[in-house]
Amino acid sequence: MTDTATTPVDIWVDPACPFAWLTSRWMLEVERQRPIKVSFHIMSLSVLNENKTDLSDFYRELLGRAWGAVRVVIAAEQRLGNEVVGGLYTALGTRIHLQGRAQDRSLFVEALAECGLPEDLADAAESSEYDEALRLSHHRGMDLVGEEVGTPVLHVPGAGGETVAFFGPVITKTPCGDDATRLWDGVLQVASIGDFFELKRSRNRQLDFG
Repeated sequence: MTDTATTPVDIWVDPACPFAWLTSRWMLEVERQRPIKVSFHIMSLSVLNENKTDLSDFYRELLGRAWGAVRVVIAAEQRLGNEVVGGLYTALGTRIHLQGRAQDRSLFVEALAECGLPEDLADAAESSEYDEALRLSHHRGMDLVGEEVGTPVLHVPGAGGETVAFFGPVITKTPCGDDATRLWDGVLQVASIGDFFELKRSRNRQLDFG
């Protein structure tokens, strides 16, 4: 039976994005302390940026490599349901961000095996078969916040029952314990203000996956 007091939180991520990884770990920490249920969904930085002409060669190359992981996750979701997305994203992200592995077939096969998922799903990395489903997932997450943002994107229920969607929070280290819930409470407070749009400062710290 579903606990009616549990608040659903939907997060859209691209496995290639280190900031999405840190925010996703924070959301799982909040889930351990608060009555929320986090569901993972896939957006694609490659889709988001495919029509942009002012990208550096480095970033364009990164986006080219990033198609593989999102295609594998979408293929898994299409075949087995959304419940497999969070675990597969974690298996991929652990290898990409914590182990510094290249996003190749061997990584995809290992991540699938860890989650008990069929190895042939790795074939999707080099196929456009699931790209329509990928774009639909991407737009379900991104259209409510606009194209001037990236990942992560969060959707939460608003006070009036509407969906409140926002980009971020962007963090350089995953907060734990009381810090995690304080950040969650603060994010919800500002996101609940309809006329609030942006709060930002320059990042002056390195990413810390510790």
